[in-house]
Amino acid sequence: MSTTVTLIPGDGIGPSITDATVQLLAAAGADITWETHLAGMAAVAAHGDPMPESTIDAIRRSRVALKGPLETPVGKGFRSINVALRKAFDLYANIRPAKSILPGLRFDGVDIVLVRENTEGLYIGIENYIKVGADERAAAQSIAVVTRLGAERIHRYAFEYALAHGRKKVTIVHKANILKYSQGLFLDVGREVAAEYAGRVQVEEKIVDAVAMELVMRPERFDVIVTTNLFGDILSDLTSGLVGGLGLTPGANIGKDAAIFEAVHGTAPDIAGKGIANPTAVMLAACQLLDHIGDGARAEGIRAAIASVLRERKTVTGDVGGSATTAEYTDAVIARL
Repeated sequence: MSTTVTLIPGDGIGPSITDATVQLLAAAGADITWETHLAGMAAVAAHGDPMPESTIDAIRRSRVALKGPLETPVGKGFRSINVALRKAFDLYANIRPAKSILPGLRFDGVDIVLVRENTEGLYIGIENYIKVGADERAAAQSIAVVTRLGAERIHRYAFEYALAHGRKKVTIVHKANILKYSQGLFLDVGREVAAEYAGRVQVEEKIVDAVAMELVMRPERFDVIVTTNLFGDILSDLTSGLVGGLGLTPGANIGKDAAIFEAVHGTAPDIAGKGIANPTAVMLAACQLLDHIGDGARAEGIRAAIASVLRERKTVTGDVGGSATTAEYTDAVIARL
């Protein structure tokens, strides 16, 4: 039976790289029925709303979506369309793999999966100004919220992911040495969950600043990392940099009732419409989608084709040292399937 997937092309280079991905999945024989809906500035232009209810309803029906990068309107409304989508579907787990593909980089053998809590921490958005005398904005505060439920489910997701994908170690990353309550609760719950997996998955605990240092010295020693929202946001970009940048990094946002897979880079308006964008990130996000719907063998075949073309470097886009167009690169990957 065909799987219905909500497709959100996105803004800027989004339509071109999602179209390339749809072509690739069709060539690979993926049995997917695409239902296209808009979000971001494209939705503002068409519907006057950056996140139309029709798009939300479509994701609610299909429970699976693939999207290109989105631009959030400036000035009012959502702080981020991506954050709004995560909140709308309680997509609590953000999964960012970073694996060495390109030759000639500083590091080889990097194969890290970062599991980031997606709904709590400082990004929960509880902020206010504090008035002192006549100054209405004399100080500002942002409140980090960590709940036992939120910490438990993200740690359990990380350990279950490790088991399901043959991973050997989970590193719990925290700052509980300073933030005794919020980070302390995150760490305590992580220890409780880790105890249930003793003998099946190794576990280690590390302070976030030490992890940042080790990632740029010995990244190959990390396997699965689980951490809070802000730390995960920062470290996932760091791990992407180790393997060639955001153009090669996919992202998955997983919840109980829905999952959204995406390119994690921006809309790149400077090259939009020129046909030279690198679609690798959204192609790899589509592989995560295939894994999610039980088509893992096809996903591995596509990943292998992408890796082969990138390593050969004969038909690659300008951001990774080539001169190929989006279409030429896509054709090269399809030819390797």
